[in-house]
Amino acid sequence: MNPIKAFLKSFVINLQPGERSIFSSESLTGVYVNEETALNNVTVYACIRLLSETLASLPLIVYKRNGKGKIRATEHPLYTLLHNQPNPEMNSLTLRETLMSHLLTWGNAYAQIDWEDYTHIKALWPLFPNRIRKTRDPQTKQIVYHYSPSDGGRPVDLPAWRVLHIPGLGFDGLLGYAPITMARNTIGLAQATEEFGSKFFKNGINPSGILEHPSKMSDTAYKNLKESFTNQYAGLGNSNKPIILEEGAKFNKISVSPEDAQFLETRKFQRSEIASFFHVPPHMIGDLERSTNNNIEQQSLEFVIYTMRPWLVRWEQAINTQLLTEDERSDYFAEFLVEGLLRGSPVTRAGFYKELFYLGALSPNDIREKENLDPINDPGGDKYYVQANMVPMDMVGKTPAVNPANK
Repeated sequence: MNPIKAFLKSFVINLQPGERSIFSSESLTGVYVNEETALNNVTVYACIRLLSETLASLPLIVYKRNGKGKIRATEHPLYTLLHNQPNPEMNSLTLRETLMSHLLTWGNAYAQIDWEDYTHIKALWPLFPNRIRKTRDPQTKQIVYHYSPSDGGRPVDLPAWRVLHIPGLGFDGLLGYAPITMARNTIGLAQATEEFGSKFFKNGINPSGILEHPSKMSDTAYKNLKESFTNQYAGLGNSNKPIILEEGAKFNKISVSPEDAQFLETRKFQRSEIASFFHVPPHMIGDLERSTNNNIEQQSLEFVIYTMRPWLVRWEQAINTQLLTEDERSDYFAEFLVEGLLRGSPVTRAGFYKELFYLGALSPNDIREKENLDPINDPGGDKYYVQANMVPMDMVGKTPAVNPANK
């Protein structure tokens, strides 16, 4: 086969039954990596779980614009769906966790929209990304989602207004690339290393090598020696036992130990590579090798700003453009509350509140609300204060006017 054709053949787009990725699922190590098998890797599972649970646990609020401010639109039907229960069988956390895990593995998240009399949404149901094929109708030029149910039911065509689609990173703006497939070689190496370690401790003879006998052995003698040697020295339970040989037999060590092959270092590197691929700080998945008490707080803030924020904005804009009508978008919008993730140490928070309190930006009850404390049952708790010795710049050095009421 022509080398160019052979190269292109390995980059076949698989559109049946769903639009997955442009790459083969076999990694360079020979290990097959797909969206299901990748979760067997501890680091991959930890990263996907962290990102999914973090996003799902954040309050998702529908607001109504109120002048320059905003108020919670609890009367809007979408508020209950996003904040409490999107359908009769799931709560909000479960749905968002499921869709986010789809987004992190297949690169796209889909949910079927059930409309009530075409006026408002009554339910959202998750759809499996690997069973969806997204096309454009040649006549109407509208996007259509072809969905094949996993229970073998009849495939259905869903128009765009009946599907919430949150795409990940992609080059056409319509479909996201599958992160698991894009990182298949990195994940495959990690899985191959783990499999090597498991088989080493299960089947390896420590130390392993060639058993040499000075004379020719009969079949029976060979079988007995093999069984005896394996029973005595093979497996994890027999590791590091001294080898006792008879009749001039010699054991020649030929294998490379995991330490010599930098086995542990390879596993550490792959863990760091996978965490970097998902943009997750290593300390948040249990790798504290390079973390200290001084930088963990800063890394946690960077996780919110640089890792979670792009995902949150992606979700918010998909919800605002696909779940709100064109008329509603001028008054309503959905937004995640991230203040809880941005909370620093008690000393840092105290300094932050103090500065805003002195500027008159926060009242005592505003501060207590952010700290999840009951409000002060006093009119003064809702008042805003400023420092009395602060004067405008143009009044510096001038004698302030005397208030006759103070005489």
